[in-house]
Amino acid sequence: MSDTIAAIATGGQIAAIGIVRLSGPEAITMAEALFEPFAGGRLSEKGDRKLVYGNLRSRAGELLDICLCTVSHGPGSYTGEDTAEFQCHGSPVVLRALLEELFALGARQAGPGEFTKRAFLNGRMELSCAEAVVDIIDAESVEAARNAAGQLAGAISAKLQGIYAALTEVSAHYHAVLDYPDEDIEDFRLEAYRGSLAAAEAELRALLGTFDRGRLMNAGIPTAIVGRPNVGKSSLLNALLGYERAIVTDVPGTTRDTVQERLRLGIVLLRLTDTAGIRATDDPVERLGVERSLAAIREAELVITVLDGSQPLSPEDGELIRAAREAKRGLLVLSKCDLPQVLPLPEEGLPALRVSALTGEGLDRLRRTVEELFPLPAVPAGEILTNARQADAVGRAIEAMAAAREAMDAGRTADIVLTETEAAMSALGELDGRTVREDVTERIFSRFCVGK
Repeated sequence: MSDTIAAIATGGQIAAIGIVRLSGPEAITMAEALFEPFAGGRLSEKGDRKLVYGNLRSRAGELLDICLCTVSHGPGSYTGEDTAEFQCHGSPVVLRALLEELFALGARQAGPGEFTKRAFLNGRMELSCAEAVVDIIDAESVEAARNAAGQLAGAISAKLQGIYAALTEVSAHYHAVLDYPDEDIEDFRLEAYRGSLAAAEAELRALLGTFDRGRLMNAGIPTAIVGRPNVGKSSLLNALLGYERAIVTDVPGTTRDTVQERLRLGIVLLRLTDTAGIRATDDPVERLGVERSLAAIREAELVITVLDGSQPLSPEDGELIRAAREAKRGLLVLSKCDLPQVLPLPEEGLPALRVSALTGEGLDRLRRTVEELFPLPAVPAGEILTNARQADAVGRAIEAMAAAREAMDAGRTADIVLTETEAAMSALGELDGRTVREDVTERIFSRFCVGK
């Protein structure tokens, strides 16, 4: 990391403000070569993280913009290196011209996530916090953003510090037993070690237990809206979205393919799939749509079965109700409640409610019901695992801790207990980055956008 990197941090679209970032040993020198403070003096004399107003000029002295610039000296900066940031008017032409000037001065284009990667490599940020950066950028709900912000503030790291310390103490004891076999090292702490391992294991199991909901919080819950043709599936989708996404007609079988949209329903993010009406058909195109509908049901975390409440129950309706019951979570919606109702609501089994896509009646209750099916874990923001890599590491740490306790209980040799304890420490070290492999680090930061 001996070079200086530069990137546009605000994308290529026209905006009110555009930001160009620099990091590396020549960052401040390059910024001073192009920026002229109105108050006089040099940028490096203005103090760290102070916004300075002035002229942005090319190397030839031509005025490019009137903007703000700030610098920060390492190691106290975001990346741990000298940094500079230009806040210009958001013209892609101006930003690109500034970037070209910086390249001519010796900077190179930053790769995806390279600023945050340098922060991690320079010890300014643990790996779980770095992963939270991209999660907060990608967040599609307030809940996801809050959880990512908590992780960025170190919630996961703080939770693991005590656990790692307990493992270190156990490891030190068994190292002493192995290193000094002729010494009479008292085993009076053995019961305390068992207790600390059990407590740490329980804490990690609770953390791992948040992952299923956390994964769905970030990625969205795969949801299939199913039903016979013309029962109101597409109308329900449009009503939830608030605009005409799917074609709605009185002709059965209009939807012949799956229609997918993302929708926030209360605190729940849904990946909605409006499926083709499920019925026996000789039409090859409609039959293919039915096959895709059945596949969507199998893959869904939530199946919303829509029945026409104004019509009697058909054999196909019965099959769809069974499919919802067999799903991970199912919900029964009796549509067209603005018309005289024929179907009664079931008294037990699936959650069920009446809805009118035409009037909006029942949509609030539908939102509340979905929220009840997918409650958020009752833990502080930042302590919900959303990352599969982190969940895998926690799971391996739990397995190793359990194996260490079993070895203690069985009176196994010290080397077995030590091996399992250090395996747990290594797994937990993958969360903050102290034991993570370089290829894993590269894969993590490849998720980032350029400029972050």
